[in-house]
Amino acid sequence: MADQGLEEFRRRWQEELAQAQALRKRRRPEAAERRPRRPENELDDVPFFDVQLPYELAINIFQYLGRKELGRCAQVSKTWKVIAEDEVLWYRLCQQEGHLPESSISDYSCWKLVFQECRAREHMLRTNWKNRKGAVSELEPVPDAVLCDVHSHDGVVIAGYTSGDVRVWDTRTWDYLAPFLESEYEEDEPGMQPYVSFVRINSSLAVAAYEDGFLNIWDLRTGRYPIHRFEHDARIQALALGRKDVTVATASAFGVVMLYPNEEGYWQMAAEFEVQKLVDFFEIVPDTGRYPVAIATAGDLVYLLKAEDSARTLHYVYGQPVTCLDVSASQVAFGVKSLGWVYEGNKILVYSLEAERCLSKLGNALGDFTCVNLRDSPPNLMVSGNMDRRVRIHDLRMDKIALSLSAHQLGVSAVQMDDWKIVSGGEEGLVSVWDYRMNQKLWEVHSRHPVRHISFNSHSLITANVPYERVMRNPDLDNFTTYRRHRGLIHAYAFAVDQLAFQSPLPMCRSACGAMNSYDYNLALAFPSDNA
Repeated sequence: MADQGLEEFRRRWQEELAQAQALRKRRRPEAAERRPRRPENELDDVPFFDVQLPYELAINIFQYLGRKELGRCAQVSKTWKVIAEDEVLWYRLCQQEGHLPESSISDYSCWKLVFQECRAREHMLRTNWKNRKGAVSELEPVPDAVLCDVHSHDGVVIAGYTSGDVRVWDTRTWDYLAPFLESEYEEDEPGMQPYVSFVRINSSLAVAAYEDGFLNIWDLRTGRYPIHRFEHDARIQALALGRKDVTVATASAFGVVMLYPNEEGYWQMAAEFEVQKLVDFFEIVPDTGRYPVAIATAGDLVYLLKAEDSARTLHYVYGQPVTCLDVSASQVAFGVKSLGWVYEGNKILVYSLEAERCLSKLGNALGDFTCVNLRDSPPNLMVSGNMDRRVRIHDLRMDKIALSLSAHQLGVSAVQMDDWKIVSGGEEGLVSVWDYRMNQKLWEVHSRHPVRHISFNSHSLITANVPYERVMRNPDLDNFTTYRRHRGLIHAYAFAVDQLAFQSPLPMCRSACGAMNSYDYNLALAFPSDNA
């Protein structure tokens, strides 16, 4: 019976194949008029071992092959070479590997060549990262002011200073003449503006919180003046901004406020919460839909804040404060400091936002976890930094440490990773780049102040060294060397440039030297650039 069923299946399959071929032969003259002519060595019926298949069916089979398999198939015969180099296959490969994701198949005539160029550029960027080959620039600071906070998004950098000034740079265009974002303080009171406590930026908004409890929101597409201003009664303890949406959240005293614009563009309070302790860390969960969701830590409490609901306690263990925080679309990770009679070691806890339960308890360190990066890490991996001078990669599938690196003498202050490298910053001012697959340090740079911000992609790196003290040690601000030493630094690295990073000029050195204004001397040409 089994043999009869198999024979019946083969007979029906051959009949359907013969009908399809006959129908294709009847439509062949009309299709030849509508489409460009194929090469002479291409056959409409492709030989597949002992059967003949239509061209479209062969394409459907070849779409499951990778670039190496397509290359091997192209060496079988002329007919298979035509199929293996079809534009549909190579366009799909480009989309799968993340090359030109917003392009359509009609944008290029040879997608195989485009794929090869993208792969060559990716290899060049990786080689430049490993060899520290590129260009580095120091973003021009505000005169007579100390750097307070730095944030960046997709190459756009925002910084706040003790003078109350907020500046924005677009490092993607190599035009580092940053505009000031104006506030609404009176101009007849110089030097009286409060310090900038926090700054945040995304693709459309820039936000700054000040020491006096005021909050300014700018629209980067409309101008340099704030579109909304919000006032708290006390100092703002924490500030959060969504990466993709326009939700702004602030924490002041024992209250948390979420701000969101309505359909007419007017900003309003979307939600307000009350917490039991002062908020230490604050993050907005991405891709939550209509209602914004935030995670706030206050001492030993971790809150889940949903705009349509009241504040809920996600985690609480008395006497075990939270030391760092990061969120993704589905999970939240935070470091916990173990205290008390039963010492279990400091750990990082990973919670599911949907189930609101603990998924993993990672690490057993003596030092406090100072930073964790879950959102930018590869799937099932997470990187963290600790005061015990080590950078750790955690495997979320097996709940264990996959790699531990001795990185910084005074503790790790910032860290980020991708599919092959780690960039870490330390309290001593050192920025280190690691190839964690080879367990090898590639290169490092040093500045005076602790590294508080690190952000990179395939072709650029932004680092910020923010001072502990926000007041000049020497009151003589005319001393250029003293000011340079204590102001804080922001560096932008571009690895798509064919130039050695340690030899590239700073923005002031790239400016024209023919200016005759007596007050506009190019000081970078007179003073050697140092790393102090």
